[in-house]
Amino acid sequence: MPEGHTIHRLALDHRARFEGTPVRAGSPQGKFADGAALIDGQAMDTAEAHGKHLFLGFGPGRWVHIHLGLFGKLGFGDAPAPPPTDTVRLRLAGPRGYADLRGPTTCALITDAEKQAIHDRLGPDPLRPGDDGEHAWRRIARSRTTIAALLLDQKIIAGVGNVYRAEVLFRHGIDPYRAGRDLTRAEWDAVWADLAALMREGVRHNRIDTVRPEHLPEAMGRPPRVDDHGGEVYVYRRDRQRCHVCGGEIRTAGLAARNLFWCPGCQPPAGGTGT
Repeated sequence: MPEGHTIHRLALDHRARFEGTPVRAGSPQGKFADGAALIDGQAMDTAEAHGKHLFLGFGPGRWVHIHLGLFGKLGFGDAPAPPPTDTVRLRLAGPRGYADLRGPTTCALITDAEKQAIHDRLGPDPLRPGDDGEHAWRRIARSRTTIAALLLDQKIIAGVGNVYRAEVLFRHGIDPYRAGRDLTRAEWDAVWADLAALMREGVRHNRIDTVRPEHLPEAMGRPPRVDDHGGEVYVYRRDRQRCHVCGGEIRTAGLAARNLFWCPGCQPPAGGTGT
């Protein structure tokens, strides 16, 4: 499932192609035909993201809400748009290009009130202007749940997925099995600030990179990572490989219905020693 930086990047890409311009909208697949008909010929006012939710604005009280889920894809192309395939849930086309949406979990036309209800149930997003980690901290600080599970709870913090979870905990030497209430406020503030910085870079480069300069392939004389997620990472999908920092073996286990990756040497239990 795409993480929050991808959705924020998609919002920027929609604004670059369609903002302020009337668009042609259609649903070749037919599942969004009624919604597409209502926005066809309208100008897109804005596009925004909150966590893993994308919102495309078409005038007062009219938003296309998209959640890609596990299988959804959004692709862009230049004008003129070729004929769409019948797997396209929503096509938007304008003079600056087109966008095709396939296989989302959600594609619905919603009102302002319905959009606000989605925001209300989501936690703060490190990439949203005005959001900060205070609300998330109030819930984390009293929770017996592991910090690794809490980071994936979109009601606590929106937009973090499996890659950012694993990587930010490694970067701060935090055992993923520590309870939220055992974190210090200074640790949480550092994690939040780092997530915001890493995810901004993710938006800029359209991929996740979490490795510090001294651990990059050219600095260490090691081969670059080859993976479909694209970036240089410390622990994500590196189970049984050697840690770039301590040389220990990266481990993996199931936690919160996802695969967790961590380095026991660099992320020791409370009272241990690490990086």
